[in-house]
Amino acid sequence: MLKKAVIEHFGSQHAVAKALQVSDSAVSQWKGVIPERAALLVHQITKGKLKYSKDFYKKIT
Repeated sequence: MLKKAVIEHFGSQHAVAKALQVSDSAVSQWKGVIPERAALLVHQITKGKLKYSKDFYKKIT
């Protein structure tokens, strides 16, 4: 899942951090792709509007 898409959905980096209950600095350290565990949470929080793809994470590891 791309960081850019997550921030666009939530509206700001701070809103992403708040939704995932992590610090702003944790979110700022993410590069282009968010960590897999965070992607699973985003998928759940957004009720699938942002999709988690196990295959996507297999390809990048």
